[in-house]
Amino acid sequence: MNPNNVVKSTVNTVMGVKATTHDTTIQTDLANPRWDKKATLTYWGATLAQVAALTALLWGMDGAFAYFDLATLPQGIVTAIVGVFFAAVTLRSRLFSLLDNTRSNGRYQSLQRPAWAPPPLAFPIVWMSIAVLRVVSAYLVWSALGQSFLIWPLVLYVIHLSLGDTWNTIFTVEGRLGAAVPMVIVGPLLSAAVLTVSYYRVLPLAGWVILPSLVWLTVATALCISLWRLNGQEPLYPLVAKAES
Repeated sequence: MNPNNVVKSTVNTVMGVKATTHDTTIQTDLANPRWDKKATLTYWGATLAQVAALTALLWGMDGAFAYFDLATLPQGIVTAIVGVFFAAVTLRSRLFSLLDNTRSNGRYQSLQRPAWAPPPLAFPIVWMSIAVLRVVSAYLVWSALGQSFLIWPLVLYVIHLSLGDTWNTIFTVEGRLGAAVPMVIVGPLLSAAVLTVSYYRVLPLAGWVILPSLVWLTVATALCISLWRLNGQEPLYPLVAKAES
């Protein structure tokens, strides 16, 4: 078996990236662009619902630790439980989203890309590395703030994950290149900056550990803007699909 294929398959499996089975891109009428208000409300509603669900999960973990007195277990076991929890939340936060959050590289491969754009396989590898840093930094913050889950920095973290999932729907699933630009700026990028500062204030080490995520999202934002410029520069808001015109 080709080692490159093994690496690709392993990385895609861990990150939940699937081969494209059908085109989910929203086909719009650029000659008569109209704002899709329903889609906009759906994005915001789904994001808020996901944040609420993940915040409730944090609250539930505090309850489980208190009910089962898990903090009294050997430190190695406690670390493993918390690590697995943060890994599950980090890698599968989209399970709490009401939107279609299929991870696929098909949309990216179909676009005209700048010369400096990373190859498709680079994305799941980088995101897998970022996921490890996210888990470690979240654990450090959890430990530094009295081993509590329902704390403001971790709420900021699930907000960041939720905004990222919504952006994934807009860009990867629906292919709305215009709407993806402001969303990636005010969503994943801005929330990553806020999260990094929040972590740093709790524990400088946690801030430094999560910092590469902010750096990568800065690159991803620049790439998102470049893709928009190279592929039609549609309006920077969701457009009504042709079938609904």
